Amino acid sequence: MFNFFHKTKQPIKLWFTTDIHCHVIPGVDDGSPNVDTSVELIEALGELGIKRIIATPHVTQATFENSPETIKAPLTILKEKLVDANIDIPITNAAEYRIDDLFDQCRASGVLMTYPDNYILIENSFIQEPWNLEQIIFDLQVKGYKPIFAHPERYLYYHNRVNRYKELHDSGLLFQINLLSLAGYHGKAERKMAEYFIDNNMVDFIGTDTHGHRHIDAFRNYLISRDAERDMSRLAPMIKNDIFN
Repeated sequence: MFNFFHKTKQPIKLWFTTDIHCHVIPGVDDGSPNVDTSVELIEALGELGIKRIIATPHVTQATFENSPETIKAPLTILKEKLVDANIDIPITNAAEYRIDDLFDQCRASGVLMTYPDNYILIENSFIQEPWNLEQIIFDLQVKGYKPIFAHPERYLYYHNRVNRYKELHDSGLLFQINLLSLAGYHGKAERKMAEYFIDNNMVDFIGTDTHGHRHIDAFRNYLISRDAERDMSRLAPMIKNDIFN
């Protein structure tokens, strides 16, 4: 007899082991609200293949004015809870800096939360490009920083002028796309633009941008899809996440 009952397809593992963009430090931004949720999210990311996390709390004027001082205590508590839960996933932090007046102040003071080797994650407003973006990129590079552009596929004002993306990438600005965009979570336009970056070899890093359980569910659904297998084979030679191992 034919067996018409098929087992549910299991998700493939993520093809990178270091998550360089997520919001799992409890209570510091619009990500995880408490330490128990943080532990659950990190455990779930581990099940999907993540072995190390560099969390990136938002640093934005008037909303999430984070600093090393605001991050230290909740991160310490989170690390202790992970040990208690026997979850062996090391976690450190950098930050996701919105380009605004607060970022100017942080740069002027020299107090910036970066990845190893002075990589730094920056993001635009979702409304418009900063008028001095190229100057900021140049100034960071002159001071020895290596700027990474968070989720460029989500800035819809670039979608009708893709040459602007090429100009920015050619300037040395590294591109970090969101796994959520590949999963279609943000929308078809964002997925399409992420595919454009893949087609044109413009992806340097990928981040989960995890904020909550809804994102974990999106990853699980994506990782059983044919899109995920195809994306994995194309992206694996491009992305540099694991240089931070």
